[in-house]
Amino acid sequence: MQPPSVPFDVWFLAACDPVLLFIAAFLGWKADQFGKVFIVAIIALVVAVIVSWLIHRLGIPWIAPIGQDRPMLLPVRTIAALMVASLAYGARRLIRQ
Repeated sequence: MQPPSVPFDVWFLAACDPVLLFIAAFLGWKADQFGKVFIVAIIALVVAVIVSWLIHRLGIPWIAPIGQDRPMLLPVRTIAALMVASLAYGARRLIRQ
C-alpha cells in the first residue's frame, strides 16, 4: 500500500487560503501577547475550513482545496496561520516602538 501523494501546488493553495490569511493577519495584528498568536492561528484555521467547506458545498470554485475528494492539509494550513499571525504580531510590535 502506497500513501497518497499530494502535489506541491495543492499544498501552496491550502496555505494561501484568503480567509485564513486575512483572519490570521487581522487577529495577529490585534494580539497584545505572543501567546495569543497560537489561539489566533486556531481560530483562523477553524473559520477558514468552515468557510471553504461552505463555499465548496455551494459549488463555487475556491482557491483552497477542501472536500471529500480533496485533501484538507490541516498541518499546512496551521503552519501558514501561525506564520501569518506571528508576522502580523511582530509587525505591529515594530511599528509601536
